[in-house]
Amino acid sequence: MTDAVGDAKRALRRELRSRRRAMTEKELAESTEKLTERLTSLALELGVTSMSAYLSAADEPNTRPFLNWANERGIRVLFPITRADGLLDWALSSDFETETEGLFGIPEPVGPVLSPMAINDVDLIVIPAAQIDSTGMRMGWGKGYFDKTLGSMARRPPVYAVVFDAEFVQTVPSERHDQPVDGVVTPSAIHRF
Repeated sequence: MTDAVGDAKRALRRELRSRRRAMTEKELAESTEKLTERLTSLALELGVTSMSAYLSAADEPNTRPFLNWANERGIRVLFPITRADGLLDWALSSDFETETEGLFGIPEPVGPVLSPMAINDVDLIVIPAAQIDSTGMRMGWGKGYFDKTLGSMARRPPVYAVVFDAEFVQTVPSERHDQPVDGVVTPSAIHRF
């Protein structure tokens, strides 16, 4: 990582975390309702029977109502489990009320843990992001887990990042290892690249 790009990313991440924490309860509730509608629409459009997704943390766009919908529909959901070596294992869970704190304080479900290869069998990958730009470039939160995972897949299903509307921007700072996504889901729209 070049110092200038790394510094720009770190500063931008701090600013985004601050903005997210400043959102009101009303703004969060409205965005959750709209985001759930968009994610549900995407899953139905793609005919998803199996996907990977994440348990949203308190300052992330809320994916949990969507996960409950997927569970009720019988959609198989794999969740990322962080490992110290920078790779992701996957947990199969339908109990989104029971969770543990993974590395870096990230919420992770309790359930059978599968290998990093388990993600190769899903129809859709839903991932978190700090920002997404108009070309589909994703800026994550700086640990590189999803970049490594996506970069190692020989055949990738559609990958959609989830952000708040203001986090879908014209450009984001990026480096060679950063992986683009196929689309972004915001409370107001689904954008495809």
